[in-house]
Amino acid sequence: MPQPLAATWARPLLPLLPLLLLLAARTPLPAGARPAPGPEYLRRGWLRLLAEGEGCAPCRPEECAAPRGCLAGRVLDACGCCWECANLEGQLCDLDPGAHFYGRCGEQLECRLDAGGDLSRGEVPEPLCVCRSQHPLCGSDGRTYPQLCRLQEAALARPDANLTVAHPGPCESEPQIVLHPYDIWNVTGKDVIFGCEVFAYPMAAIEWRKDGLDIQLPGDDPHISVQFRGGPQRFEVTSWLQIQAVRPSDEGTYRCLARNALGQVEAPASLTVLTPDQLNSTGFPQLPAQHLAPEEEAESEEGEDYY
Repeated sequence: MPQPLAATWARPLLPLLPLLLLLAARTPLPAGARPAPGPEYLRRGWLRLLAEGEGCAPCRPEECAAPRGCLAGRVLDACGCCWECANLEGQLCDLDPGAHFYGRCGEQLECRLDAGGDLSRGEVPEPLCVCRSQHPLCGSDGRTYPQLCRLQEAALARPDANLTVAHPGPCESEPQIVLHPYDIWNVTGKDVIFGCEVFAYPMAAIEWRKDGLDIQLPGDDPHISVQFRGGPQRFEVTSWLQIQAVRPSDEGTYRCLARNALGQVEAPASLTVLTPDQLNSTGFPQLPAQHLAPEEEAESEEGEDYY
């Protein structure tokens, strides 16, 4: 049977493959490309790739390049010789410990099938690195981390900080306003919403007040309402102040006040109310985007990985 044309042309090139790879290693990088540590490192790297193509070469640790910036720690390569960066939480990994395609998870991480996809739509579960611990803890920097793997990433990213675990559970802290209410203007008869997102442990209580009024909103005003909900992150509370069919008397400064046993914090936002005639005289082409309603807020993106 005649051989395929590609195989016929490839056979004479096989003995030249090591030479071609070494020449490629010595070829200057294109403009803007990140340079390698040096020619000797490149030469050793290509030789190791060639050897691994047919199996593991004899281990020579002195030829291994030291990995840097490994936020999930280091693991041994497929040959058990050189150290390489481990995979972070959320990265693809090899379910089979004997495989070495995606890579191995770092310390305190394990490879699991992600069940978050929609199987009814044909989405295939992927193997991802997942932290073994999902309990919050307090770092020596006074910040609350959602779990141990996030603290380890921060510690490896800032080695000079000597970050350690202060104690299990969140750090006690006075309220911190994560999302401040925005200044808003609108036309009479329209609805407006102020939002306020607060982190604290113990959990904070939130109230709304308007400058010039010595009462906690909504009071007995039927066109003003206040809603509360835990989240979107752990140890956070979000509150919304809604004013329906605004009128000129609603104009003013509104304050989100959050307090717990350790302290109190507040954030102001102003409301400007225009009549239709005033709006036409300004020449504004359209109304500004309003703050997200509670239902839309729940679908927005989550915040930082640690608090």
